Amino acid sequence: MNPYDVKGQKAIVTGGTRGLGKGMAEVLLEAGVEVVIFGSGASVHDVAKEFCDRGFTCHGLTVDLADAKAREEGFNKALEALGGDLDILVTAAGVQKRHKSEEFPLDDWNAVLEVNLTAVFDLCQRAARVMLPKGRGKIVNIASLLSFFGGYTVPAYAASKGGIAQLTKALSNEWASQGICINALAPGYMATDMNTALLADEGRNAEISARIPTHRWGTPDDMKGPLLFLASGASDYVNGTIIPVDGGYLGR
Repeated sequence: MNPYDVKGQKAIVTGGTRGLGKGMAEVLLEAGVEVVIFGSGASVHDVAKEFCDRGFTCHGLTVDLADAKAREEGFNKALEALGGDLDILVTAAGVQKRHKSEEFPLDDWNAVLEVNLTAVFDLCQRAARVMLPKGRGKIVNIASLLSFFGGYTVPAYAASKGGIAQLTKALSNEWASQGICINALAPGYMATDMNTALLADEGRNAEISARIPTHRWGTPDDMKGPLLFLASGASDYVNGTIIPVDGGYLGR
């Protein structure tokens, strides 16, 4: 048997319309998983159609992850689309606000924590209620290098990603014995929309690239292998871990 075989399974991927989330949804689809992608805008339907046109089974749902009622409705619709079952949850959606810490608006703090941490807990909890009765399931949260260090002018984002690391460990302590594997991937510096400002800053870009042992920024494709590992039976004895996908940055 191939321990990486996930064909025929069912998954939800939040933030699946672009960047890392789209790449991770893509690898699951390529592996034969039926996937529901959540997006914040109408483009989610276009992305789902693109995947379907390639022969994959993909459903797109517009879900405001900042709204508790919308999360509940979105999860229930996703479950309905998947025939009432769920094997894999990937919480890739995230937002970032940047201000000096002494000037950071409380509204922005609350907005970041709601999407990056509270929504993740909410969806993990809902997924577990499906997975626990059948004694198996895979949850992959998306942490960050800021789960390990504090960053600069992003206190809310850093707090949320530190929280993701601890949430992942806490849920593992309760659910691992009941068949749910919950882990997190911590992307390093990735060439995505979220890092447009850093990529455009020649000095900072060069500084970051020089510190990365592989001497390049990551791409969505770099997340595919680690995600498939954590979503498959190959990782059945891996639980409560935070795995950096950073080109060696943390080891420097």
